[in-house]
Amino acid sequence: MNKIKISTEFIKLDAFLKWAAIVGSGSEAKVYIQNGLVKVNNEICIQRGKKLKVGDIVSFEDSDFEIV
Repeated sequence: MNKIKISTEFIKLDAFLKWAAIVGSGSEAKVYIQNGLVKVNNEICIQRGKKLKVGDIVSFEDSDFEIV
């Protein structure tokens, strides 16, 4: 599992995908999220603006990313 450090209280899902270099752009993040390809804490999430905090786990394709 990859650990991604954030320096704020929370980060929005679309911004996290860019911050962690999972996607190359915000529009790419939007498409993946809206198509149900991203999971947060093992549940499909279609909310681009979902607030993620320390301890949350984002899954995309075969990779998991824990926010620390």
